[in-house]
Amino acid sequence: MREVVPLATFPPVLALRGISKRFGGVQALVDVELQLRAGEVVALAGDNGAGKSTLIKVISGVAPADRGIIEWEGGLVQIKQPHDAHALGIATVYQDLAMCDNLDIVGNLFLGREIDRVGVLDEVEMERQARELMHTLSMRIPDVRMPVAALSAGQRQAVSIAHSLMGSPKVLLLDEPTAALGVEQTSHLFDLIEQIRDRGMAILLISHNMGDIKAVADRVAVLRLGRNNGLFDVNTTPQEQVISSITGAADNAKTHRPTGDDEVWP
Repeated sequence: MREVVPLATFPPVLALRGISKRFGGVQALVDVELQLRAGEVVALAGDNGAGKSTLIKVISGVAPADRGIIEWEGGLVQIKQPHDAHALGIATVYQDLAMCDNLDIVGNLFLGREIDRVGVLDEVEMERQARELMHTLSMRIPDVRMPVAALSAGQRQAVSIAHSLMGSPKVLLLDEPTAALGVEQTSHLFDLIEQIRDRGMAILLISHNMGDIKAVADRVAVLRLGRNNGLFDVNTTPQEQVISSITGAADNAKTHRPTGDDEVWP
């Protein structure tokens, strides 16, 4: 785990304040606050129904907030639809990846962003840029003309993330990116996330896996029942404290473990 720069050093790229969202009779989010800074991975953790996916939808413009303030690089903005998020520089990679199996990697990378010359697709230039992006991100894919249907789950995840980077976003939202991956594929994905982070991007990672959080996150923001329930530094916070915040067992967590020093992310 790298050394974490003090949070006050850089202003947030994205700041949410007092975000609330209701779906019919269900209050999904209540006065949620969150800050994302450049060059930082923040894990968003919480039990099922905690509001994690709803918060991602608010930030990405899929389900606009009913109430609250969104700041982008210090200025007030409104995100009412996905186009607003894209225009600011927010990219989202959902669990289902939303890829076209009948297209090759180049076709998926440039889907919706095709390059043309006089009304004809410039396949040569798109392939050149695709190869350059694969090389920059050290992605382990032998041929950018491979059909997506032939890729492994890890390769598909990497291509989906690469597609999200085509517009040079400043914030990347990842919804459970390791859910369908094996150990080796997960390790490769973490390498990719770290490369993107080190290029100065702010990353919000939804994850239930404490091992994943330890491996790649700098901070952990916990939601419980739609509300903030803790913000922790991965380097200095005992894992059990984070788990207690997720489950709501903070008051009696110590009674369920042997006597001894707290373990910090074993």
